[in-house]
Amino acid sequence: MNTILPVFVLIPLLGFLSSLFIREKAETALSRVAFVTVALHFVLLLAYSVWWLTNGHVPFDEKDLVVFQSTNYEFFIDLCFDKINLVYMLTGGFLVMLVTIYSRYYLHRETGYKRFFNTLLFFYSGYTITILSGNLETLFIGWEILGISSFLLIAFYRHRYLPVKNAVKVFSIYRIGDVGLILAMWLSHHLFHENITFFKLNNYELVHEHLQTHSLTGVVLSLMILVTAAAKSAQLPFSTWLPRAMEGPTPSSAIFYGSLSVHLGVFLLLRTFPLWEHQTSVRILIGLLGLATAIVTTSIARVQSSVKSQIAYSSAAQIGIIFIEVSLGWLDMALIHFAGNAFLRTYQLLVSPSVVTYLIREQFYSPVVRKKTIEDLLPKKLSHTLYMLSLKEWNLDNAMYRYLWNPLKLAGKRLDILTPQRSIVFFIVAVVAGFILLWNESHLTSGLMHFLPFFFSAIGLVLVLKSFTERKNVKLAWMLVIMNHCFIALAISFNEHYTMLHNVLYLSGVLVCGAIGYLAIRKLRLKGNNIDLDRFHGFSFEHPLLALVFILACLGVSGFPITPTFIGEDLIFTHIHEHQAGLALFTALSFILDGLAIMRIYARIFMGPHVKSIYEMAYRSS
Repeated sequence: MNTILPVFVLIPLLGFLSSLFIREKAETALSRVAFVTVALHFVLLLAYSVWWLTNGHVPFDEKDLVVFQSTNYEFFIDLCFDKINLVYMLTGGFLVMLVTIYSRYYLHRETGYKRFFNTLLFFYSGYTITILSGNLETLFIGWEILGISSFLLIAFYRHRYLPVKNAVKVFSIYRIGDVGLILAMWLSHHLFHENITFFKLNNYELVHEHLQTHSLTGVVLSLMILVTAAAKSAQLPFSTWLPRAMEGPTPSSAIFYGSLSVHLGVFLLLRTFPLWEHQTSVRILIGLLGLATAIVTTSIARVQSSVKSQIAYSSAAQIGIIFIEVSLGWLDMALIHFAGNAFLRTYQLLVSPSVVTYLIREQFYSPVVRKKTIEDLLPKKLSHTLYMLSLKEWNLDNAMYRYLWNPLKLAGKRLDILTPQRSIVFFIVAVVAGFILLWNESHLTSGLMHFLPFFFSAIGLVLVLKSFTERKNVKLAWMLVIMNHCFIALAISFNEHYTMLHNVLYLSGVLVCGAIGYLAIRKLRLKGNNIDLDRFHGFSFEHPLLALVFILACLGVSGFPITPTFIGEDLIFTHIHEHQAGLALFTALSFILDGLAIMRIYARIFMGPHVKSIYEMAYRSS
């Protein structure tokens, strides 16, 4: 029965692929395929859970597929099952089934009916892979699927300004979390000298032995996991993305940001608990972060005028309390709290339109005098200060812009000297010089050999930074992303001797998908469209097939698990040594910024209000 785990991954994946071939206007067929897929998955899961519980409920782990293997590296798909998986899978399966039924009628005759159910099944595939994952590499596959499906669902109303703008914002926070996860994978390889599974982390002697000799590595690894969990679960300072994600349809808000996706940060902490269980400083930090988030988001929730925003911040506050429970080692309590919060928030979001309508009607007939609250006990000056801070969401958004995004944009603007012609000339000269140095590395000094990986990775980071901030030339922004990947491969080639197959795996998907994306942009321009990155163009309305081809190219270039580049990215990191934190950070930032630059290009070209629209569009969200 243990071999049934891959079946749980295949069922939603096959349902998603089947839904792609159904006609857009065949609403009944689309909803039936989605419902049958999710219901079958839940029924099988329920039967399997009963069998597992009645047969001793012994946790187990299995290596299902070795994707790539070399002398010192093995990339394999690993699945596991224990009580954490049980709770998350049963909760997720039941809620997705309810939301699928609800959506059949809620989205009736909606323009994006097919897109919604395609994306919902895609999300459920990613959720299943993430929850059943037995190692960080398998978890990262599901994590990436969840990230892109989240972007697509927030931007469901893709011809409006605000949903697309907020989708890009949320995706940018997700990419910050991805930095933490990528660096955690890199550090875990150096700490345990293998692709360690979550099952092996339960071996106290093994973990303790490695942490004793590499205590600093263990602390940094745990902090990277915390950054990833905080970004995914909307904890401070990333809390403000959660209400922005409510721009999508109510069913997607319920299943994503009320119940399942937003709790995956907690899941990551539960999965890696044996790793940082005996690191007191990390546990204190997790608890304090949860406490601060619970206090701040509760105050913000109490002053929101939108019911969705109230629910979003309330959910973030509850997840903060769950962080505290996990830090205290109350894992069973955290699982119960997760299930309860997920069911409550899903219910609240699904009934919120009806509740708002009811309250608007009732307030005219049954006015209620304001009741005394705990804030009335505070001095007026303090109470008003807290009220204004909460109304401004404690300036969390402004802080992110001031200390993160604005400096990046300012740095990018200083690179305006990089025109397309200059970029190509510089790229050719730098790459040729790099290959000449690589072929003659026996004549280079050890100091120069240590310097060159940092030098070429810094060049790649500068180029992708320019791409991220480019507002005029689309072709230039796209080419700079491809150049960045080439410089990363060159930088790591100086760092360690390894077979060129690793670079081929890494660059194959980048170059092929990069060429496809470039041709798509060129074709769009040949149709007489004037494209820049200073506004949204909404060309998916006129060119839906071209939009599909381009987003697939974007996914391939950014390392999504549809090309060998996904494995290549992990391989590249195995050749960065443990003491080279700067090189690892440069490389991780390059990966993250190129993902942001690419999705920004896609959003600007194919999403948002159409350039020929005669209607005014709101540019501010409530």
